[in-house]
Amino acid sequence: MPELPDVEGFRRELAGTLPGRRVHHVEVRDPGILRNTTARALERALKGRRFAAPCRHGKWLILPTDGPTLMIHSGMTGHPYYAPDGAKAEGQERLVVSLDRGELRYLDQRKLRGVWLADCDEDVANVMGSLGPDAMDINLAEFRAILAGRRGGLKATLLDQSVIAGLGNLLVDEICWRTRLPPSRPVTALDADEIKQLHTAMRRVLRTAIRHGCVPGLPRWLTGVRDEPDPSCPRCGTRLVRGKVGGRTSVWCPHCQPR
Repeated sequence: MPELPDVEGFRRELAGTLPGRRVHHVEVRDPGILRNTTARALERALKGRRFAAPCRHGKWLILPTDGPTLMIHSGMTGHPYYAPDGAKAEGQERLVVSLDRGELRYLDQRKLRGVWLADCDEDVANVMGSLGPDAMDINLAEFRAILAGRRGGLKATLLDQSVIAGLGNLLVDEICWRTRLPPSRPVTALDADEIKQLHTAMRRVLRTAIRHGCVPGLPRWLTGVRDEPDPSCPRCGTRLVRGKVGGRTSVWCPHCQPR
């Protein structure tokens, strides 16, 4: 499932290929990915436009042109990428934007989110909805202020995109495990040191994941073992617990993360 590191990887890839490219043709192969426009309207809006530098906020990929802005939320299986002329398809490509050199392609198996079109910055904000600050941009003072007064559980709070934009299920479980805090811990029960540890872990996990372009299954990471049939904690060897926290499948160590 694409999380912030995946989308940042998409952005960085496109940042080296997309700016300055002019749109020649838009082929919507599956209108089911379009959320607030039609295939004909998308073609009219983008044809002849030049792409500028791509941006990202949370899990949203923002592709501005010298006119409207193309917005992509990859959901669970979406993958936007640049393909040189003549490159073979990598999967179920739902949208192909032909450029003066190469193509912008969007493939998506499950189509849980998709593609939006925004006419201006105000429209971009309206499409994204109420989002908190991007997880990579938050300093410690801002992190403390964000959590102050929150009454929910730790995992549910960190997953709330209106609180912090970009953190997904795998990232939050990894952050909680690294700080030895159970995902169900009430935010009101966190002390100043624990909040600092959470912020440090969030930054370190995100930096490493962004280098890999995904949430990696590295040795000594919770994500490296969580999908095993009978996983054990990479730190202490205790059998991990799997259950629902905040409505999401969660994995934690009952020894390292006692309730």
